[in-house]
Amino acid sequence: MSIWWSLHLRREAASVPLARRLLLGAMETAGVDPDISFDLSVALSEACANAVEHGGFGAPGSAADGYRVTAYLDGEKCRIEVADGGPGFPDCAHLTGAGPAAESGRGLCLIEQLADHVHLRNRPGRGAVVSFDKVLKWRDGALLGAV
Repeated sequence: MSIWWSLHLRREAASVPLARRLLLGAMETAGVDPDISFDLSVALSEACANAVEHGGFGAPGSAADGYRVTAYLDGEKCRIEVADGGPGFPDCAHLTGAGPAAESGRGLCLIEQLADHVHLRNRPGRGAVVSFDKVLKWRDGALLGAV
């Protein structure tokens, strides 16, 4: 058995903890190990914060100025995708470039440290996509892991 969900969120700071709580709740209900759940929730928070800060052309809070979060949980892994409608990543964007004293760019590095695989993709004229996944560990008696 597997589950997935997708949210369309406004580009507002309050959307970040909402997405994080939904992911944590789904993983707790499914029986995912709490350490794995925590890592993925922090990575999701970073990706959402980037979408809120950089991901839109319209006025903040407008219907056209949102982003999408999609999460897939199955017996082996969780895959999360955050897609926004902003200008995309600059040509110099890469995961390991921000130092500890940098004012920005550390979120992508943190996502790389917390996830098993990270993929950044530009969609010319339509924004950027950050996707990442992590192999899941399950608690004893987990709803999804036992199947």
